Amino acid sequence: QVQLVESGGGLVQAGGSLRLSCAASGRTFSSYAMGWFRQTPGKEREFVAGISLSGGTTYHADSVKGRFTASRDNAKNTVYLQMNSLKPEDTAVYYCATGNIPGSSWPYEYHYWGQGTQVTVSA
Repeated sequence: QVQLVESGGGLVQAGGSLRLSCAASGRTFSSYAMGWFRQTPGKEREFVAGISLSGGTTYHADSVKGRFTASRDNAKNTVYLQMNSLKPEDTAVYYCATGNIPGSSWPYEYHYWGQGTQVTVSA
């Protein structure tokens, strides 16, 4: 069992930055690839970024490439999502999740999910 807790969401103006954190407890954090997803009401969960077990390889959706960066600190059991140049269309609930396939964009391939953190970007 793995417990994930996201934090760092909030309200920011367009062009601003936020850093999301996802703290993991339970089984060995470094055994899992990690993913970041986001979801808005009425839409399916969307892949945002992924990161390999060691953190040496990252994956980013085209919509966020160049603006968002995933990273992890296995010593702290934490994965991060640095979000820069935020746009109103980035507004969503952001989730972190554990998976076995680094960079997978399919939510069903992820096993444990956090409760989500709201990010709101005003125009």
